[in-house]
Amino acid sequence: MITVTALAAEKIVQAATDGNAEGMFLRIAAQRGEDGGIQYGMGFDEQDEEDTLVNSEGITLLVSPQHQELLKGAVLDFVEMGPGDFRFIFINPNDTGGGSCSSSSSAKSGGGCGGCGGGCH
Repeated sequence: MITVTALAAEKIVQAATDGNAEGMFLRIAAQRGEDGGIQYGMGFDEQDEEDTLVNSEGITLLVSPQHQELLKGAVLDFVEMGPGDFRFIFINPNDTGGGSCSSSSSAKSGGGCGGCGGGCH
């Protein structure tokens, strides 16, 4: 399924603390965009009955069944895109369309999904 880098795990823990989402899980969503690329969403959430729990680097991710196929083999990382511009990015071998997509670090607050689009459920 999806893996998390050590730096991304550190930033997820920090985001959970900053966003009062401690004890919640990080939900990851993925869907095909109009250009054929994959769009991602992420946000802190509670587990639903049908969710798959994925553990990586001490982080528990929630993945709904409809998003699992697109997230196989994906890596969630955290990188500096430029001065003062830090982001979560997805490196995904399944993304054969319009290029990579990243979730802005501003999407890391508690509740809801952010990023490049795509719903959580």
